[in-house]
Amino acid sequence: MAAAIGIAPDSVQPHFEVKLFNRWSFDEVQVSISITCLYIYKCMYVYVDVVLCFSPVIDMGLWNKILFTVSDISLADYIGVVPAKHATYVPHTAGRYSVKRFRKSQCPIVERLTNSLMMHGRNNGKKLMAVRIIKHAMEIIHLLTDLNPIQVIVDAVVNSGPREDATRIGSAGVVRRQAVDISPLRRVNQAIYLLTTGAREAAFRNIKTIAECLADELINAAKGSSNSYAIKKKDEIERVAKANR
Repeated sequence: MAAAIGIAPDSVQPHFEVKLFNRWSFDEVQVSISITCLYIYKCMYVYVDVVLCFSPVIDMGLWNKILFTVSDISLADYIGVVPAKHATYVPHTAGRYSVKRFRKSQCPIVERLTNSLMMHGRNNGKKLMAVRIIKHAMEIIHLLTDLNPIQVIVDAVVNSGPREDATRIGSAGVVRRQAVDISPLRRVNQAIYLLTTGAREAAFRNIKTIAECLADELINAAKGSSNSYAIKKKDEIERVAKANR
């Protein structure tokens, strides 16, 4: 980005750097700003050319930076945590993920979880509230488990996605249920829906905040515990499908 601006001569610096930190991806982003003097008018204003350069990534060590692993190979392309494809884990990327089929598989998994919290009418559009909930939940997860919160989210999604479901086959008066396999993208969609629904129901008329309930839900789901709402619903869906094979 280049722009011509006017500033006082004594405020010009030839080169300086600003460091930012993205706590969801645990990366340090280095911003280099080079200023080149072009013209001085009556020793008062300097017209300069400003060039901003972004360079990666020095670990700041808030949480250990690790390569996130997806234990289920069939879901690896549908959970957005691979750094080569999804270099950011921020909860808002302003991307257009609904304009094309399967485009939402490229959406970072943290943002998909954040968007799923904005449900049931009164929460529609309250993205900042959802981001704040996710932030607090991730900090609680790190305090309780001493693990990387994003890895816990990935494990919870993998464990919560049902592998088999029952669909209705037939027309008119003759309808029967038939067990079918679930596609990987549908598994991820169902897992995210069940995790956020469980947290929302646990926080209703409860002294615990929704961030605490979401952290408990994610931790239990990552462990595969039956205390998780998502794990119980997944087992129920698969049990019904098995009965209709």
